[in-house]
Amino acid sequence: MIVFDLVCGGIGHVFEAWFGSTEDYESQHARGLVSCPLCGNGDVRKAPMSPRVGAKGNSAGDPVPAAPPAGAPLLANHAPAEIKALLRALSDHQARMLDKSDYVGARFADEARAIHLGDEPVRPIHGQATSEEAQALRDEGIAVAALPFPVRPPGIDN
Repeated sequence: MIVFDLVCGGIGHVFEAWFGSTEDYESQHARGLVSCPLCGNGDVRKAPMSPRVGAKGNSAGDPVPAAPPAGAPLLANHAPAEIKALLRALSDHQARMLDKSDYVGARFADEARAIHLGDEPVRPIHGQATSEEAQALRDEGIAVAALPFPVRPPGIDN
């Protein structure tokens, strides 16, 4: 796995994204699969990255970030490091939730429907569903939501 700092061409949100390799990033980017998690903008590019080096004891600290453009979303008021910390906390929370959830893969829509109808025991599940399947579940009164970060199926990693 490799982590890249990315920046959107909209408001300039900086965010962190994980990929299997540089080639995975380039392939997903070329297919339009990489977008800003804060505003949804698909105009995303790699941001300059530098190693994290501790500050000298006599340094003044981080500079004050510039004011965001008028009408910018609330998160634009945060420095990139704060946004990365928020995204890391959200990612960690998702990981804790998934630890308590059953992965059902492509059977997600069928399993969610069976749980809703009482044919299966109530339990948290996650998996894949097309946008049409997810909308059909919502139309049936079944609460579903997309996860904020991609999930690798169990057993795919070494």
